[in-house]
Amino acid sequence: MLCACLRTLLNESDAGFVVCDLGALVDPDAVTVDALARLQLTACRYGRQFQLRHACGELRDLLALMGLGDIVRPEAALPLKPRGQAEERKQGRGVEEEGDPSDSTS
Repeated sequence: MLCACLRTLLNESDAGFVVCDLGALVDPDAVTVDALARLQLTACRYGRQFQLRHACGELRDLLALMGLGDIVRPEAALPLKPRGQAEERKQGRGVEEEGDPSDSTS
């Protein structure tokens, strides 16, 4: 049922992220992890990124225990992708050090 609702929402939206706010989740269990994994898979099939927000420590532990810690990741673990072009700057001058002629390791 959750995945069907998500598919409907994704068909009606061009959003790049699916954000699942878990702040009200009280007692996560294996069923919770299964549902989140299915939602993540559905989002991935639609080319969207899936993000957990406000995941409690117990849920993070369950995800890791079930081997899904790297698949269904809380927001803090998600890499940020830069948007747009980086600002162009002049290359700063580095400090050059002279080598010691008596040092044979250089």
